[in-house]
Amino acid sequence: MKVLIATDKPFAKVAVDGIRKEIEAAGYELALLEKYTEKAQLLDAVKDANAIIIRSDIIDAQVLDAAKELKIVVRAGAGYDNVDLEAATAHGVCVMNTPGQNSNAVAELALGMMVYAARNFFNGTSGTELMGKKLGIHAYGNVGRNVARIAKGFGMEIYAYDAFCPADVIEKDGVKALTSADELYQTCDVVSLHIPATPETKKSINYALLKQMPKGAMLVNTARKEVINEDELIKLMEDRPDFKYLTDIMPAANDKFTELFAGRYFSTPKKMGAQTAEANINAGIAAATQIVGFFKDGCEKFRVNK
Repeated sequence: MKVLIATDKPFAKVAVDGIRKEIEAAGYELALLEKYTEKAQLLDAVKDANAIIIRSDIIDAQVLDAAKELKIVVRAGAGYDNVDLEAATAHGVCVMNTPGQNSNAVAELALGMMVYAARNFFNGTSGTELMGKKLGIHAYGNVGRNVARIAKGFGMEIYAYDAFCPADVIEKDGVKALTSADELYQTCDVVSLHIPATPETKKSINYALLKQMPKGAMLVNTARKEVINEDELIKLMEDRPDFKYLTDIMPAANDKFTELFAGRYFSTPKKMGAQTAEANINAGIAAATQIVGFFKDGCEKFRVNK
């Protein structure tokens, strides 16, 4: 049994060592493809792989066609829109993610961005405090729960909206459950985005929604860039000089945001939410454990395709 780690952004060595320990203890072989620069390298590497561990790497129909022996792909992280799920199902390949392993890392980044913006990007001028501000968490999954936990320490009033999470689950954490996205944006000074990129959510964060936020509003996006309607966000920020946007996913229109909204806009140079040593190790080892469980016990607990 051959397990391939295919990562253009490599795991930390300690994470690779942990993955290797899990895979080799099960009697499997581990192969590495790191920092590859061409898709052809990936296509060649997958030819005899029975399992693949990836991060943000693209697994599409072409890759699946090349991987004749492939049975499972595990995305080390929560998001999995970089994998063509329909093509995987058509090829008889199980796709899993590792939910929760990166959640604290992403949540800490979100709060760090809030502090950075509230203090005017540390430019030496007088900013504001997060204590007493109303924080809206849009989607109350693993990351959203961690954002709520950390924000309590700042003394923020915490609200959440999640179309798929029961209100009582949210409320038991001491978070006020709201009944719609409109209500969340109308209520909150700061909104932290955690929705996935789906046909329903793509470009759903638009002018009509954001214009409802109070004066001095802030939007923090550590989810996916596809959920933002960039043209409408630009228009909103032109109309609302009080509005700040911080993102962990560089927009397609990054140059325009940077030019127009100095002091109100910030993007990381690449997605960094899960870029901590701890998250790196946790997600990688979880992926390895899930692969071993899949082959030895048929466990498909974290399967995301049909």
